[in-house]
Amino acid sequence: MKKKFNLINPQYAPRSWFVLFNTLFFVFLMAAMIIPIFKIFCDSMVNETVYGLKLIPKGFDPNTGKEVWFNTIAYKRIVTDPGLYKPFLISIYTTLMTTFLGLLISTLGAYVLIQKDMPGVKLFSYMLLFTMIFNGGLIPTFLVMKNIGLLDSLWAVMLPMSMNVYNLVLMRSFFEGIPVSLFEAAEIDGCTPMGIFVKIVLPLSKAALASIGLFFAVAAWSEYFHYVIYIKSSSKYNFQYKLRDLFQDKQESDQGTKINVNTLKSAAVIVSIVPFMFIYPFCQKYFMTGVTMGAVKE
Repeated sequence: MKKKFNLINPQYAPRSWFVLFNTLFFVFLMAAMIIPIFKIFCDSMVNETVYGLKLIPKGFDPNTGKEVWFNTIAYKRIVTDPGLYKPFLISIYTTLMTTFLGLLISTLGAYVLIQKDMPGVKLFSYMLLFTMIFNGGLIPTFLVMKNIGLLDSLWAVMLPMSMNVYNLVLMRSFFEGIPVSLFEAAEIDGCTPMGIFVKIVLPLSKAALASIGLFFAVAAWSEYFHYVIYIKSSSKYNFQYKLRDLFQDKQESDQGTKINVNTLKSAAVIVSIVPFMFIYPFCQKYFMTGVTMGAVKE
């Protein structure tokens, strides 16, 4: 007869304390991630400067002189600003293109690196891993972009972000977990190497494509630094850069309505993370599988 799970029972005490510790640890970790986001959301709903931890979206509205709940004036300012429409489309375009190029480069590169009989495959692997530790630096990279004529072009943002060795290594680890017998069977049936890649490798790699694609998309959507360095024309700035311009002054004014700059900052943070809050649930089942890809070899 199976004994009940009991903290008092010495037989189950080590396991019980381990489970209890893990539960408390993950509850603490979850609170450490959720509370700051919820605090920022509450700050974006009160048109005043909030000091300390305030988790109730209730504040004094200086325009009406009343205490209100869920003041959406900062969100209205962001949504109704016509200057944010084109940057929003630019962010969508660069995110999609960076994700596509990143997946294309990562999958093709990873497929090449798993070809054990290819001459120099170990040398190529070591060269790629070397770039994860050392890179050319900011000034040499800027000079390269200038010499190849990519300054003030969106390609200067998309190309460097699509070349991520870490994601390539993750994809290679996943490809190495595919049974070799599938490749051999395809070769016997007369399938070409590119045919194997398209018909066998990619269909079996949905989890890896979803998780790594999410990495590329999040990085491209949140990008700001490359626009500061390489982009000069204000018409090519993305959504994140333009959001920052909203609160450069200490106080924003829109048709006589005063908006607190801290409220506007909090609303900008929430708006910038909203798209992936809706996308992630649809990719969660693939992402959870992709997190452990390549961890176990048979």
